[in-house]
Amino acid sequence: MSLYLDMLRHGETVSGGGFRGRLDDELSATGWEQLRAAVAGEGSWQRIVSSPLRRCASFAAELAEQLQLPLELAPDLRELDFGDWEGHTAAELMIDQSDELGRFWRDPYGFTPPGGEPLVTFKSRVLTAIERMTDRCAGEHVLLITHAGVMRLLLAQARDLPREGLLEVEVGHGELFGLRTGFADATLWLEERCSLF
Repeated sequence: MSLYLDMLRHGETVSGGGFRGRLDDELSATGWEQLRAAVAGEGSWQRIVSSPLRRCASFAAELAEQLQLPLELAPDLRELDFGDWEGHTAAELMIDQSDELGRFWRDPYGFTPPGGEPLVTFKSRVLTAIERMTDRCAGEHVLLITHAGVMRLLLAQARDLPREGLLEVEVGHGELFGLRTGFADATLWLEERCSLF
């Protein structure tokens, strides 16, 4: 049996851009508006799953209460930890770490930011969490509120992109994408759904 999974990226945060993986930023007023607009008129989900970070979980709690749905916080679906790059923009890193930044952009699996989480570790924790969710929630329509890195990873897997293509997947604030997940021969498969509603 499969799971219908809609993935919603959190909205803009009060801290703006840059590498913000483990940092626990709050949503800005614009971020709240982006998320409310993204789900306006939707009501077919059976549960909401969210990253525990505030930029996801605060809106998830509001929406779960509004729709009277169960809410689960999933620590393994939080963003990639960027280590020493946390809180810095690409422009700041270009000043004294341009070679390292370039290596990361070219092959995020081959280069880990100093003190950061290796992408292979990130991939393992995210896919394991999706496997558990697919097994536990088979047949349901679930909304996952999470981060760009998680969504890029899952969309890249669904699109069968090479690992170098991961950062080419674009996911804007408040964007919603649909997947269908399931198991074939005990292996997780992901299929992108073109139309969510």
